[in-house]
Amino acid sequence: MRHKSSANIISILVTNLARRILAVLALGTFALIAAGCMGDQMDATNKLVQQQQEQLEHQQQELEALQANQNQGYTSGAAASPQGGCDKQVETVASQRGGEKFAAGDFNKALGYYQDALLACPNDDRAKVNVARSYEALGNKVAAINLYRKAADSNSPTVSDAQEEAKAALLRLQASRMP
Repeated sequence: MRHKSSANIISILVTNLARRILAVLALGTFALIAAGCMGDQMDATNKLVQQQQEQLEHQQQELEALQANQNQGYTSGAAASPQGGCDKQVETVASQRGGEKFAAGDFNKALGYYQDALLACPNDDRAKVNVARSYEALGNKVAAINLYRKAADSNSPTVSDAQEEAKAALLRLQASRMP
């Protein structure tokens, strides 16, 4: 009888040991899977950090170029119109540079220049439309619609091309929202 109970005890111990080994193996497998997923996440994070570092370096180069060109009569971000007026020279230069950036697909830079043009001439419908186009290109449809509406609802005595473009953009954006 003692032999059977020892065999039973050994059998129970072996079964418990096997269960523990399986549990440890399962836990190890889950840990490896989690580490693999974390490795992918870390790779994605490292890639994002690298992209942001490249953007910072690019912006630093642009800042240095702006500082070098500072004596040429225009500095991005420094546009301001006289009280209630319009600085056409600043608006023209900022709009031209914004157009170049927009055409090159650099919508963030285009937005900055177009905002300068709008600051220089706050009542200019073309400047409003340009800022709205940049917002739209960047995916900020709410801001784009708000500026398109301001340009479309302008109280100027004649309807400008900018007002017509704003109205067409509003119709296009409303149509894209429809199911």
